[in-house]
This record gives sequence, C-alpha cells and structure tokens, in this order.
Amino acid sequence: MAESKEEVEVLVQRVVKDISIAFKRHPNIEEIGLIQCPEARYNRSPIVLVENKLGVESWCVKFLLPYVHNKLLLYRQRKHWLDREALVDITCTLLLLNPDFTTAWNVRRWVLQHILRQFSAVAHKTQQQPDAERTQVLGSHLDQLIHQEMKVCSDAACRYPSNYNAWSHRIWVLQHMAKGNIKVFRDELTSVHPWVSMHVSDHSGFHYRQFLLKELLNTELSQSLSSDSASTIFCPPQHQSNTVHSTCPQANGELSLGNAACGDRITTVFKLFHQETELCSDLIQSFPGHETLWSHRRHVYYLWHHWRQDQDLCSDGKENELKPTGINEPSGSQGKSVDRHKHVSVPMEVDRVSLPDHDSKRLRRGILLPNLLTLQNEHTFVNSILNSCCNAEQNNYAVAYKKWLDTVISAQSLDI
Repeated sequence: MAESKEEVEVLVQRVVKDISIAFKRHPNIEEIGLIQCPEARYNRSPIVLVENKLGVESWCVKFLLPYVHNKLLLYRQRKHWLDREALVDITCTLLLLNPDFTTAWNVRRWVLQHILRQFSAVAHKTQQQPDAERTQVLGSHLDQLIHQEMKVCSDAACRYPSNYNAWSHRIWVLQHMAKGNIKVFRDELTSVHPWVSMHVSDHSGFHYRQFLLKELLNTELSQSLSSDSASTIFCPPQHQSNTVHSTCPQANGELSLGNAACGDRITTVFKLFHQETELCSDLIQSFPGHETLWSHRRHVYYLWHHWRQDQDLCSDGKENELKPTGINEPSGSQGKSVDRHKHVSVPMEVDRVSLPDHDSKRLRRGILLPNLLTLQNEHTFVNSILNSCCNAEQNNYAVAYKKWLDTVISAQSLDI
C-alpha cells in the first residue's frame, strides 16, 4: 500500500483516471457501490467493473476522498489550476463518493457554462456562414452533454436520498441547455417515471416531475398562442361538450392549419395531466401512507384546474367577437349564457366504437375527450380510498386532500 505523499498522489490520480475511463467505456452503468476490502491485496486497480456494475474497493477511499476534495477547494480558491477535463474527472469522482457535495455540483455547473459559451460562439459563426454539417455536430455534442449530465444526476440521486443538489442541477441543465425543447422534456418525464415509482417517499423526484409539467404546459401554451395569432379564425375548445377542436373549418371549407395545431397541443396537454393523475392514483393505492404522493397529486390537480380556468377565460374573451363555425346551438339558447360548471356531458369512448350520425359529425370536427379530471371524480377517488383503506395515515392524507378540494378548488371555481 502506498504510504509516502508522492505514492499516494500517483495512486489517486490513477484511480481517478480509471473511474473516468469506466464511465466513458460503459455509459450504462446500473449500480455503484463499495467493495469491503480493508487493505490492498493485489497490485491492481481498486476499480472493479462487472456487467455494468461499478465497485470501488473501500481501502482506497481514505486516500481518494481527501485528495479530490482538497484539489477542488484549491481550485475554487484560485490556488491551483485544473483544465476542464480534469475538473470533470474530479467532480465525477467526488460525487461518486459524496453525492450531496454542493461545491462539486457548482463546479460542474461552471464547466457547463463555459462549454455553453463556446457553443454560442460557434453557433454565431454558423449563422453568419451557414454550415449544415457543423450545425448537426453541435446539436449532437449538446445532446450527448445533456445525456451525460442526466446520468450523473440520476446516479447521485440513487446513492443519496432526497438529494436536493442533484435534482436542482438537473433542473438547471434543462433550463439552460434544453429550453423550449419539447422532446427533451417529454423524454425526461418518461425516464423519471420508473425512478419515482421506486422512491415514493422522495419529494425531490416528484418536484422534478412538477417542473417538467410546468415547462411542457408553458411551451405548449406559448406555441398554441403563436398558432392562434397566425391563423385566420379562432376556434376555442368547447368545454360544454368536452370537445377539443383539432380542426376549424374556414369560410371556404378549408381547414385552418394554425387551429389544427392548437387543437393537437390542447389534446397533448390533456393527455399529460391524465397520465400524471393515473400515475398518482396507482402509486397512492399501491403504497398507502406516503404524504409525498398526495402532495404531488394536489400540485398536479392545481395546475390542471388553473389551466382549465385559463382556457375558459380565453374562450369567453373571444366568443362575442367571433363564433367558431359548424357549432349548432340548441333551440332556445340564443342570447342566453350557458353555465359551464353545471353542464357536464357524459364521458364517451370514441375508439373502435360506432357512433350515431350526429356524433360522427362532431367527431370529424374535433377530438372528443372524456371529462376525467373533474372535481367530482377527485371526490370519488378520495371516497374510494377512505372506504377501502385501513391505513390510518392514508386516511388522514385523504381527508386533508378532500378538505383542500372543498376549500380551495371549489371556492376558486365559484369565483369564475
């Protein structure tokens, strides 16, 4: 075993390099852990990699952790210079041993900011002198960098419960490196699904899903507004029939592409909330007594409720100016206002079902969506939990959620 200062430094530098090489050659490492080994028995690297599982022999930790920690602090104090590659290797090793070390996350953030500035300079040159191949290479490098950071964050979150720094870094990466990229946010929402299903008490993971939902909602909404401004006729979603119009006929019988895109995006938003609510329901029923799940459901329904209110206000503001074509009012309803909150149509299954002629016409004009995310259905879900579950904590959380629905959501609905 190394004893002198020079031998320790050589040993640690080799271990840091081995860890970096292991992650580069095997990016899909599934598990990381310590191998109990009080002392070095063989003249070999203490890094063991078997079938995408990385192990670090415990004897080297007492040399490795102080070394990388001091190197990073000296760099932060501007007493020691490290290049970008060395910084990435050191922070990766430090986060492997201490996933909640704030300084390491801050240094990685600084490195990413430096890389982004370089990308921006190259992108500016590309705009002045268009080069398709260079643009493709830049996009590929950026996607690879995002994937690498997501992997580091995921590994750190698995090794340290409620790792605030790891999830905050993950949010920062998306905000600065994937802003407005719907595909990246949707992929993240899908990739985090198994993680939150296995960590039902970790609020950080569910807070990350809430961030993704907000970003997707804002992006879809902004694109819908852009489509509305570019289209010739406004075609708002008709909540009276729970129909989201994906197409809107113009005066000459053609379809407005802007309104078609708007309807598709509204349908996408509906599916996002429906899937998230289904996830909450499954986890609450499978893992009773976890406050994190009820808190997440409350946040999701609150987002949905306000989105529906925004849609109602948007529709009300334009109904008097321009009516969508192809909507037949019931007899005797002209000049009378309709209370949207008292009129709820019956949910319908539209896939692989033969509809009557009048429903077929409505279906051709728009996408008929079942009204699932309603206050009544939330009460039904809570009552089913209270009637079937014997867990005292689960019942307390269900009662608190029901009280929140009655005091907050119901009051806001009456104010519309």
